Amino acid sequence: MAAIEFSKDQKITLVDQIQKYFEKELDQEIGEFDAEFLLDFFSEKVGGYYYNQGLNDARAILDDKLETITESFYELEKVTEFG
Repeated sequence: MAAIEFSKDQKITLVDQIQKYFEKELDQEIGEFDAEFLLDFFSEKVGGYYYNQGLNDARAILDDKLETITESFYELEKVTEFG
């Protein structure tokens, strides 16, 4: 799996959200560097779990849609002498 990377704008937004979270929930200020370091740490160590869950969710949706499509093919079949 490739490393999880964010665009510059995404990283700015995420770092800002981390800083706001620390201030609001933990009553602690965290600098931009520390927030970015924390983001990189969680992306590396935890990101794969979220990524895999997203893939599993997408796979489940695709499986459901494919089952519906397969059923639709059977509904289109014409009755013939041989089955």
